[in-house]
Amino acid sequence: MHNLMTDPLIRYRHSHGTVREASLPEVFAALMADAVEGFPALRPHQRHALHAFLVQLGAMAMHREGLDAPPSDADEWRRIIRALTSDWPDDEPWQLVVDDVTRPAFMQPPASSDEKSEEYGTKPIKRGGQSIRIPDEDKICRSPDRLDMLVTSKNHDLKMAVAGQAHADDWIFSLVALQTMEGYGGAGNYGISRMPSGYGNRPAFCLTPSIRPGGHFKHDMIALLNHRQSMLEEYPMTESGISLMWIIPWDGTEAESRPLTDMEPYYIEICRRVRLKRQSGKIVADRANSEPRGRRIVDAKGLTGDPWAPVSNNVNPKGTPPAFLGPRKFGYERVVDGLFSADWKEPLLLSPAASGRGSTDNMNLVARGMVRGEGGTEGFHERIIPLRHRTLQIFGRPGGPKTLEDISRERIERISDVAGVLRRAVATFAAGGKANDIKEEHWNRAKPWGAKLTELIDTSFFEDLQDEANADESDRETVRLRWLQELADGAESILGDAMQSLPCPAISRIKAKAVAANVFGGAIYGPNGLLDSRQDYKEDNSV
Repeated sequence: MHNLMTDPLIRYRHSHGTVREASLPEVFAALMADAVEGFPALRPHQRHALHAFLVQLGAMAMHREGLDAPPSDADEWRRIIRALTSDWPDDEPWQLVVDDVTRPAFMQPPASSDEKSEEYGTKPIKRGGQSIRIPDEDKICRSPDRLDMLVTSKNHDLKMAVAGQAHADDWIFSLVALQTMEGYGGAGNYGISRMPSGYGNRPAFCLTPSIRPGGHFKHDMIALLNHRQSMLEEYPMTESGISLMWIIPWDGTEAESRPLTDMEPYYIEICRRVRLKRQSGKIVADRANSEPRGRRIVDAKGLTGDPWAPVSNNVNPKGTPPAFLGPRKFGYERVVDGLFSADWKEPLLLSPAASGRGSTDNMNLVARGMVRGEGGTEGFHERIIPLRHRTLQIFGRPGGPKTLEDISRERIERISDVAGVLRRAVATFAAGGKANDIKEEHWNRAKPWGAKLTELIDTSFFEDLQDEANADESDRETVRLRWLQELADGAESILGDAMQSLPCPAISRIKAKAVAANVFGGAIYGPNGLLDSRQDYKEDNSV
């Protein structure tokens, strides 16, 4: 029922402007033709989950069939994908609803016996001295967004249970997101193995020549296929290991947990016990907990060779690597760390061989991920940074990345310096011009204005960085000084806005503005200032 191999369950927006319905193999064919503009039912936080699922599935199917080039037609995709589930000639692993709980369904593991069906959608209670099971609304999902990962199920960024008239692809995308991106959700609800901890995340941090769904899909899939052997050499996985975890029986016990050594390099995992059923003509999802310590894949700690996710080279005392995406999200400092810092091992799809650095094409740095923490989330974040051909050539030269890192780090330091000057100037104004009597309350008022500067610079940081990196050696200093002047001008403008907005006694306002302006100007343009070469600075400079 609802067979992804044969039925048109997935809606996509065709490049001709129409919305079409397609089977999973037909979606693969449309992606290969670069005819997909997007998926109407796909929510932003599900974007990387679907992309990674399709890429991993395509790469594994091609490898099993010994193909060097991806198929272009749907029938061939159907044949090679079915070969991954040849033990199921009726396509149970690709059907959304399978009534027999001992058989797999799409992203839904089978149980060992019919009796296990009682665990789904229920909870045990004691009644009359006996243990019985009763329906548990917390485990019954009547809409796909209620099933979805933490970002919706806890009502943070998106309201839960609003998809009352759900289409089949709403359920498909929610299942993929839940099973391949979810973290810890309380006792008996463990997260994925490709996440460093239950409160971590599984970000995407990669280079691609195209941000169109088809171009990105094809690039990443071929890269995974080409670098399969290196993944096997670096990570403790198996050439003929498990590819699709949802076809393996699972009752949620600790004894059923699988080690990473049982997996093939690009395995698609599941982390939750869930079964879809039909009820009053609609699809409903029932969930069941695992036993304590009943994780599906154990001892990985995120060290799985995830092709998209940077892995920390540092671990905490418990031996768990920290998550890449944290409070700084995808600001320029986090991106620079991901590109250059020795604290992070770059993922396969950011590596020179896989990403196409040194080619004649421009590329895009794609950064996507959801920030999560203990019991909460700070939302989904995405950033796409165009990288010029000449920048990519620098990456390919000996010492080139070090040059880019040096420029980046120097700029980050200068931004920090100017933001510090800006905060001091604003705090001075807030203190009524009493530069030697700035209290904590004045610093607190100044802090948001310093943050405004970093937000302003963040929007053009990488474009400006490439201007300097790509400039001829003789012009590089000129470009750098021009950027410093723009940085100072931006801070000066923000200082002006702050002095217009912040409260200050009228009797002190004129003096406070003059003193704050001199504090700023002296640190930026005065002797030993950031731009002390500007000749028109005067001590009585005012804003």
